[in-house]
Amino acid sequence: MPGDVVGTVLGFARTLRHAGVTASPDRVEAMLSAVAHLDVLDPTAVYWAGRLTLCGGPDDLDRYDAAFAAYFGGEAPRPRRGGATEPPRLARVAPLQAGEGSRDGDEPADLATRASGEEVLRHRDVAELTPAEREHLRRLFALLAPAAPMRTSRRRTPSPAGAVHQARTVRRALRDGGEVTRLLHHRARPRPRRVVLLIDVSGSMSPYADALLRFAHAAVRARPASTEVFTIGTRLTRVTRELRLRDPDRALAASGSAIPDWSGGTRIGEVLKAFLDRWGQRGTARGAVVVLCSDGWERGGAELLGEQMARLHRLAHAVVWVNPHKGRAGYEPLTAGMVAALPSVDAFVAGHSLAAFEELARVIERTPCSSFLARSGRASGRGLREERDARRT
Repeated sequence: MPGDVVGTVLGFARTLRHAGVTASPDRVEAMLSAVAHLDVLDPTAVYWAGRLTLCGGPDDLDRYDAAFAAYFGGEAPRPRRGGATEPPRLARVAPLQAGEGSRDGDEPADLATRASGEEVLRHRDVAELTPAEREHLRRLFALLAPAAPMRTSRRRTPSPAGAVHQARTVRRALRDGGEVTRLLHHRARPRPRRVVLLIDVSGSMSPYADALLRFAHAAVRARPASTEVFTIGTRLTRVTRELRLRDPDRALAASGSAIPDWSGGTRIGEVLKAFLDRWGQRGTARGAVVVLCSDGWERGGAELLGEQMARLHRLAHAVVWVNPHKGRAGYEPLTAGMVAALPSVDAFVAGHSLAAFEELARVIERTPCSSFLARSGRASGRGLREERDARRT
């Protein structure tokens, strides 16, 4: 089988997993076997091959259709009972480049070409996209489902391994005539850890504000009870309630109406102090993974930002800083705001493309992790945690 076809199927399986479909390796292998006997240029054949192999139950069908439409640019309706099913058609979605796609009367572009365009779009800087490409990227953002980091709770749950549950073991022995025939164990029950996103909506961040808010909407949609979102600029604004709307466009429109300082100035230190005084110190930031999304341009004093970042780091479980400019070649965090903030940051990541946001979702899920922190260090090659410890000593 050609390598581009295998890469296309693997990329589609990754998109399905982001959409919530399991798409396990054995199911992906089954689809590859099916596609090997089909015409890969026929969207109908590819659609049904994936639907019959990658979906594990009725709940996966809607997610599969949405993922197929976003990844291949196809429109695949659900089959109707009692009648013939309409084969999937390539819809007139926003092209990845001007002039790309099929015109009336032309043959549709092959699926491998479209999938290759999707992969290129995932790595493009969102600030450099055309309006058509932005519209196409919004469909892919709707498939993001960031997983929350987990923490142990005081509650216990039965487990095949772990500490011995003395009470249950004794009760079991009494039922067996007073003889201990089996030790019963329990372990701490995992609970989602709170995630707090602070998104810079100042003028310098306006090219990335839409993408950042769409990522925040995906996080709120995935874990509405354990995710908080604030915007920072010249003032602090809580937009969690607005982002709980199911439709992404309506949620962003409501958020835009609630933000009074959109595309204004930047006073990160003052706004961060306001957040900690009103929300963070009272429990919102305690034990949470706090994600700051900003380019670090600070109009206020950098000393105040450094003090508040150190205060935040003492409260939070982990602090992640997302800077869209970090994805550019040769970037170094030399602004006064970044220099003041980085000693209190556990992970410094990029936030300029869909692929960067997918990586950010993985960072949030497993933060902190010493092996990851070593890989996500600055250009100097040392991890931020090692650098912070070195500064303290």
